[in-house]
Amino acid sequence: MIIYILWLRQIKRYLRSKSRMIGSLGQPVLFLVALGFGFGPIYTKAGGGNYIQFLAPGIIAMSILFSAIFAGIEVIWDKQFGFLKETLVAPVSRIKIMIGRTIGGATVATLQGLIVFIITLFIGFRPISILGSLFALIVMFLIAMLFTALGTAIASRLEDMQGFQLIMNFLVMPLFFLSGALFPVTGLPETLKVITRIDPLSYGVDALHGFLSGISNFGVGLDLIVLVFLVLIITVIGAWQFSKIEI
Repeated sequence: MIIYILWLRQIKRYLRSKSRMIGSLGQPVLFLVALGFGFGPIYTKAGGGNYIQFLAPGIIAMSILFSAIFAGIEVIWDKQFGFLKETLVAPVSRIKIMIGRTIGGATVATLQGLIVFIITLFIGFRPISILGSLFALIVMFLIAMLFTALGTAIASRLEDMQGFQLIMNFLVMPLFFLSGALFPVTGLPETLKVITRIDPLSYGVDALHGFLSGISNFGVGLDLIVLVFLVLIITVIGAWQFSKIEI
C-alpha cells in the first residue's frame, strides 16, 4: 500500500508542476534540433545515413537520465521540509518506502522519455516497428529505475541540495557524453571503447538504438541483461543507504 501511495504522490507532483514538465523538455528539443539538423548533413556525407535516426534514441535516453537521477533531490527536499520524517516514522519498512519513491520517480522519468519520443516523430524520426517501440518502452523504464535508484542512494547521504547538484553534474555529463548517444561508439580508440562499456547508460542507449533504429553494437540481449542486473544491484545499494537515514 505504501509503495502505491508514494508512487501516486510522485506522479501527482510531476503532473502539477507544469513548469517542470515544460522546462525539462527544453534541453532534449534543443539537442534534437541543433545537433540533428546542424550535424545531419555532415553525418550523411560521412556515410552515416540519417543523423536524426541515430540521434533520437540517445536524446530519449538523455531526457530519462536527467529526470531520473535528479529525482533524488526530492529526498533532500523532503528532509528539509519534514515530509520524509513523517514518512519514515510510519509503521512500514524503509525498503518499501525507498522502492515506492524509486518506482514513482522512474515512472515520471519514463513519461518524460515518452513525451520526447513523441516529439522526435514530429522532427522526422521513424522507429523500425511498433513492436520495437513497445520493447523500447521497457528499456526506458529500466534506465529510469537504474538512475532513480542511483540518485536516491546519493541523496540519502547528503544534507544540502547544492552538494547534490554538484555531484550530479560531475556524474551525469560524463555518463551521457560517453554513452554513444551523440556519436557511434564504433571506431573509437581502445581507451574510449573500454570507458563506453563501463558506462551503464551505454547499454540503455544501445538497446534503444537496437529496438528503435535496428542498430545495436553490444546486442539487445546483453543490453537487457546488464540493465536488469544493474537495476537490482543499485536498488539494493539505494535501499541500504536509504535505511541509514537519521531522523
